[in-house]
Amino acid sequence: MHGLVDAAHVDHLHPDAGIALACAADGEKLTADCFGDTVVWVPWRRPGFQLGLDIAAVKEAHPGAIGCVLGGHGITAWGDTSEECERNSLHIVRTAEAFLAERGRPEPFGPVVDGFAPLPEAERRERAAALAPYVRGLASRDHPQVGHFTDSGTVLDFLARAGHPRLAALGTSCPDHFLRTKVRPLVLDVPADAPLDRAVARLRELHTAYRAEYAAYYARHAAEDSPAMRGADPAIVLVPGVGMFSFGRDKQTARVAGEFYVNAINVMRGAEAVSSYAPIEESEKFRIEYWDLEEAKLRRMPKPRPLATRVALVTGAGSGIGRAIAHRLVAEGACVVVADLNASSAAAVAEELGGPDKAVAVAVDVTSEEEIGAAVRAALLAFGGLDLVVNNAGISLSKPLLETTARDWDVQHAIMARGSFLVSREAARVMTAQGLGGDIVYVVSKNAVFAGPNNIAYSATKADQAHQVRLLAAELGEHGIRVNGVNPDGVVRGSGIFSGGWGAQRAATYGIAEEDLGAFYAGRTLLKREVLPEHVADAVFALTGGDLSHTTGLHVPVDAGVAAAFLR
Repeated sequence: MHGLVDAAHVDHLHPDAGIALACAADGEKLTADCFGDTVVWVPWRRPGFQLGLDIAAVKEAHPGAIGCVLGGHGITAWGDTSEECERNSLHIVRTAEAFLAERGRPEPFGPVVDGFAPLPEAERRERAAALAPYVRGLASRDHPQVGHFTDSGTVLDFLARAGHPRLAALGTSCPDHFLRTKVRPLVLDVPADAPLDRAVARLRELHTAYRAEYAAYYARHAAEDSPAMRGADPAIVLVPGVGMFSFGRDKQTARVAGEFYVNAINVMRGAEAVSSYAPIEESEKFRIEYWDLEEAKLRRMPKPRPLATRVALVTGAGSGIGRAIAHRLVAEGACVVVADLNASSAAAVAEELGGPDKAVAVAVDVTSEEEIGAAVRAALLAFGGLDLVVNNAGISLSKPLLETTARDWDVQHAIMARGSFLVSREAARVMTAQGLGGDIVYVVSKNAVFAGPNNIAYSATKADQAHQVRLLAAELGEHGIRVNGVNPDGVVRGSGIFSGGWGAQRAATYGIAEEDLGAFYAGRTLLKREVLPEHVADAVFALTGGDLSHTTGLHVPVDAGVAAAFLR
């Protein structure tokens, strides 16, 4: 198109107001009413060479026109300079917006329906988090997906109105929309405050029907040379009173799919305000969705990284071992919830990892059931689910038996033994609801099996964690959830525990200077190597990256060889 139209500069855009006219039942008349003879109507034609010829012919036949509305699609503008072309594009958009605002009827989606009005914000987001693992599990039947949730006013108002079932069933129209949203969404049709089990049961029924209808849609229009069906699960799931879940191969794709459906809602509102929404024919949508050029683009995409589509939560991720694990998981394709007692440290690590499309930060005290629940809900609302949990949060108190107080014992066990139990329990609830399996990894210690001096509280709680690995592996295996552990030697460099006083205490126990502690630990190993946070992160990835898919209940030593800590 840009090469065929006789103009130095050509813009092709998909503004909501322009598509509203393009997708109105009487779009040609509305275009004339809105623009007179300065913008010309071009009937729907699939994007490609012939459409470029059509637009070129329109420009030649209408020398006073500054652009055109493409039926079912968008707008095109032109000009002799870049500045003129931009002015013409903005004029078309703003004129269309003003026309819809002046001519449009109020409440084009109809009245609010009882039971579909938005829930109060806190209740709404609680409900979204409760539904999220079930929705993601259904949307990932063919291919694992990352999710995105929004409860914007635009979405909530659309879903509250009587017209939303009819309009959602018509599907999106602009090719840029439905290539990302599929031709239509899945819409839950129970009241927002219905019991959760009823909503989940209905979701499953609707998902079965959606898959059957998508397969029938493919069968109706596929030719012998059509690409194979890519998957029958929805990309958009609408929940009245709650919001919208959107899905994709990564967080950015999922987020953008949701943004495009918001555009589609705006298009429907504009079209219904002045006419009625009339998207292009289903057969044309199919030809766009399964276009050879689109298929070629998909074939050129790089191979997904090992942890692509997986959502991880790492506790104690604001520094040291946890930070290194978070970095490795993101590097391998995962989305990560950075959980730490120190909110600013967690936020800094999430920013290092690339921001909200890669990682989000949550402040969490792992001794608090409420805060752990909030952290898991943050994962569900940010990325749609949870697949991988690393229990890394911890402290260490190095004291002889006779100096160890009951409080020392209780604090040590509350954070590591009790905390990892609570985190694992909440994660297992989500993973079983999703039905996608999962991984739980405990960062334990060689001290779980090695008996050293002046370390009763720390080593006993590490032994507790080590047996949690075995117990949970035995219990959760039937759900495809693997539970494994990593047993590091002392990690001095970059460690929050060692810098917080543990290093000085251990150095005093061994009668050495604190700055020599890393070298001391390395010297007593068989390989004479110091263990760093990155080495522990490597082990976590080895357990979760796919090569050990049949391994559960295992403890992997990362201690450079400490014979006394050999597993027996």
